Parts: sequence; structure tokens; C-alpha cells
Amino acid sequence: MTPARAPLSILFPPPGVDRSAWLLLAARSLRGICDGFVAVLLPAYLLALGFGKLTVGLIGTATLLGSAVATIVVGLLGSRYPQRALLLFAAALMAATGLAFGSLSSLWPLLLVAFVGTLNPSSGDVSLFLPLEHARLAESAKGDARTALFARYSLAGGLSAALGALLAALPDWIAAHAKVPGLLAMRGMFVAYAITGFAVFLLYLRLPKREPHTAAARAPLGPSRGIVIRLALLFSVDAFAGGLLVNSLLTLWLIQRFGFSLATAGQFFFWSGLLSAGSQLAAAPIARRIGLLNTMVFTHIPSSVCLIAAAFTSSLPLTLMLLLFRSALSQLDVPTRSAYVMAVVTPPERPAAASFTAVPRSLAAAIAPTIAGGMLGAGWLGAPLVACGMLKIAYDLAVLAAFRRIRPDGGSS
Repeated sequence: MTPARAPLSILFPPPGVDRSAWLLLAARSLRGICDGFVAVLLPAYLLALGFGKLTVGLIGTATLLGSAVATIVVGLLGSRYPQRALLLFAAALMAATGLAFGSLSSLWPLLLVAFVGTLNPSSGDVSLFLPLEHARLAESAKGDARTALFARYSLAGGLSAALGALLAALPDWIAAHAKVPGLLAMRGMFVAYAITGFAVFLLYLRLPKREPHTAAARAPLGPSRGIVIRLALLFSVDAFAGGLLVNSLLTLWLIQRFGFSLATAGQFFFWSGLLSAGSQLAAAPIARRIGLLNTMVFTHIPSSVCLIAAAFTSSLPLTLMLLLFRSALSQLDVPTRSAYVMAVVTPPERPAAASFTAVPRSLAAAIAPTIAGGMLGAGWLGAPLVACGMLKIAYDLAVLAAFRRIRPDGGSS
């Protein structure tokens, strides 16, 4: 790789991967920018509309619940339709979501758009795009190359989300320098979200057409059904824990606990996102050395300990240090988990496995933001952090016990 190309390397697949995968990496980067600023901007936008803290949790619940329904549909019907067509539909839905959310002011219409649309209040990708892109990526590589590709995919999303978090300060800057009402400037960010959806649509148009799987794929899950069900149940525990502290709620916690502004919160999530994304470069080499499952578990537990500790600190520098250290470790399991799921099922089952492991995650995570919003509204500021950390540790220990003897097709365990 030449020095000039190195900074752009995340937009290119690693060696041994279908070159068309770069389109998915580019699309993930664009979506990540939007996810980054939406997660930080959403609570401030809802507060500016006159809603309370509980509403932030309700909107988060609606977005995640809608994602769960969408992934159920993908799991049941996705194998019968071309993945490219489904991706194009998802991109069009993203554009419509931005336009609708940026123009509405009443709670029920906003909840409806949050449910059917593609907004993402969390640090990871929980939308309709996830199972579709994962299945397409899994077809593009095998073994260690697949792990490297998923790491590159997660890295692209993490870096772009970090950049997007900085953009959350843009409405305040526009309001101060262009004498535009702050609420109007915030609405403009959702228009930018819609424009990005159109750009993603154009990228998907360039994907090669592939026929959907036929007879073998009509039963969504076959020989790997038991493995997928166990993974899905365990992943739901992790997702519920993560839902207690999606980025929009962590933003709200920082605002309540330390009086953060949007600009300050954006800067924190920028550095947090950089650490999360950069750490994923280490996922593939660590997995080659100690295995996919061990990488998932033994990088995850220390991050949860840091989160619990942050709930009990009163010093802002110490709190931020703990949260940033948590960010440096908490996402190492994302590419390895995705690669592990794709590696322990047969190729025809991959679209269904991606969907059915995502569905319980979305359903479980959907409940949590409302609970966490209620905790914050009641003044229990540390409760979501402690509950999140403890549940994640329990999940890590359970997944290690359940799957330590199952070896994926790439040879790592």
C-alpha cells in the first residue's frame, strides 16, 4: 500500500475479498456519519421540541423496535428477493426518514417515523441495513479474510460515526453565526440525513446483481438452527444491556451529570468513536492469535468494569478517562462476533442467521432505552451504567461457557 492510499484504505477490501465490497464499505461510512450526529443531536432536538427525558427513551425504543420488525421480515423473506433490491429499498427509506423526522413536531408522528424508519440512537448499526450488508459481505470472503473484512466494515462505521459526532455541534454554530433559529438548524441536519440516504442509494445501484438463493434457502435455517438460536438468546442479553446506554442516552447522562453542551458532547463522542474504531484494527490479528470467541469475551469484560466504575466517580476527568478506555475495548467484539456467526453456519443460511441473531438483539435493546430514560428522569443517574456493565459481564461469561467447544470454518475457536 502506498503512503498516499493508506488514509483511504478503510474504503478498500482487504486481500482475498471481492472488490465490489468497497461499495458496502463506502455506504457504511456515509451512514456512520449520520448515525454519529443523530445519536448526539437527538436528545437536544427532542428537548428543543418541548419533550422530556422519558421521550428520548421512548424514541430510542421505537427506533430499535422498528429495526427488530424489519430484520424479522428480512429473515423470513429476504432469501427470496435479490439483496441488491432490498438494499435499495433500505436506502430510499433512509432518505424518507430524514425528511419526515426533520419536519414533524408532534410526539405520535415522530414515534411512527422512528419505528418505521432508519434512525439509529446507538453507537453500533442496528438498522435494516445490518443483516443485508452482513450477508452480502459474508459472500465476499472466507476464513481470516472474512474476519478482516468485517473488521474493515466496523472500522469504517466507527471512524465515520466519530466524525459525525463532531457535526452535532453544527446547528449551534449555524445559529450563532447565521442568526438562524437553533431548532431550524437542527432540522437541517435531518435534511442532510435524507441527502445521505440518496447517496447510499446511488452506491447500491452499482452493486452487481445476484439471484437470490433458491430451494435450499426457502427454509431460512437448517442444520445450524440450534447454534443460531443459542447465539440469538445470548446476544439479546448483550443488546438489552447496551440499550440501557445508547449514545443518545449517554449524551443525556453527560448533559445531566456534568452540564455538557452539544459541542462538548460531540467532541467526547468524536474521541470515543476514534478509539472504538481504531481498536477494531486489532480485532483480526488478535482473533488469529487467540480465536474469535476469546477475542469477543476477553476484550469485552474490562470495558464493562470501566463503565461500572464511571458511575461512581465524581471527577469529570476520571469519568471521561474511564469512558474512553471503555470505548477502546468495547467494540473489539463487533467484527469478531459478526465473523463468528457467519463462520458457524452454512453459506445458504447466512442471510437468515444474520437476521435472526439481529432480531432478538433489536427486540431486547428496544425495551431498554425507555427503562433507562425513566431512571435518568427519576434522578438515578448511575443506575443505567451499573446495570449495563453487570449484564454485559454476565453475557460474556455465558457465551464463553456455551460456545468454547464450537469451531468456526476458519479454524479459530
